[in-house]
Amino acid sequence: MRRYLLTIALPKGRMFQEAYAVLKAAGLELPPVENERALLHGKEGGIALLELRNKDVPVYVDLGIAEVGVVGKDVLLDSGRDLFEPVDLGFGACRLSLIRRPGDTSPIRRIATKYPLFTTRLLKERGWVADVVELSGNIELAAVTGLADAVVDVVQTGATLRAAGLVEVEVLAHSTARLIVNRQALKLKRSLLKPLIAKLRNRDGGP
Repeated sequence: MRRYLLTIALPKGRMFQEAYAVLKAAGLELPPVENERALLHGKEGGIALLELRNKDVPVYVDLGIAEVGVVGKDVLLDSGRDLFEPVDLGFGACRLSLIRRPGDTSPIRRIATKYPLFTTRLLKERGWVADVVELSGNIELAAVTGLADAVVDVVQTGATLRAAGLVEVEVLAHSTARLIVNRQALKLKRSLLKPLIAKLRNRDGGP
């Protein structure tokens, strides 16, 4: 890695655009995103932006490749990473929910999810005994086909569930985009990060 003033890890897609706007409004001189296929934006000596998969953002920040990141709380709940989470940025709202077929009250023996650590922790807390199957594709299909008795997945509007003929049994956690900071970087780059955190906390009205 070349030397940058600050390296920020952002998830690809819509959250990248929203996070970019919020960070720029907070006064950061962000590099222009000129090449949509580039995974790293920025010039040496300035601020660099990394475009990553959602689940990779906490890893890059925790291991110090990026000092700062923006990612959904749902991803943080499943990451198992020890990160400083100073600001709820408010956008990207969704919820992690337990989902089943309508009227299905049979014991849950197998749960499919993209969030295996979160789901395993939930089972332990509740004293439930079930197998957790990690999938990366359409999680709802696991419930529709009978691969799993239930699924734990992100819900925004619920339209996908209704289309699949499934129901949201319980909301397990609420999620919005969070600013995350590497704990060592918070000390080493305090003069840069402390004002940024303060501005993001005090912004008017949010994004």
